[in-house]
Amino acid sequence: MLHTLAHSPYHTDLDALLRNVGADDAILLLQDGVIAALSGVPFGERLQSSGATVYALQEDVVARGLSEQISTTIVLIDYTQFVQLTVLHSRQLAW
Repeated sequence: MLHTLAHSPYHTDLDALLRNVGADDAILLLQDGVIAALSGVPFGERLQSSGATVYALQEDVVARGLSEQISTTIVLIDYTQFVQLTVLHSRQLAW
């Protein structure tokens, strides 16, 4: 399943998201959700501990001026790769 987080992690039920994530799932951070990808914040570490691969939409990271602050464990992707994720994961859950 593809989990998309488009809201700030400060305004998201991260515990509920983590309860629903499996090891074969993917988490995509986009819009204000990219805040969870910042290095040194607990959100990214918690998402990584789920076992799912965590991605962030590069365009949203750049638009917020966060390029130099993103954790190295987060995979930055473009819109084409976003589409590929939706093809790979036929089910999606938006947070």
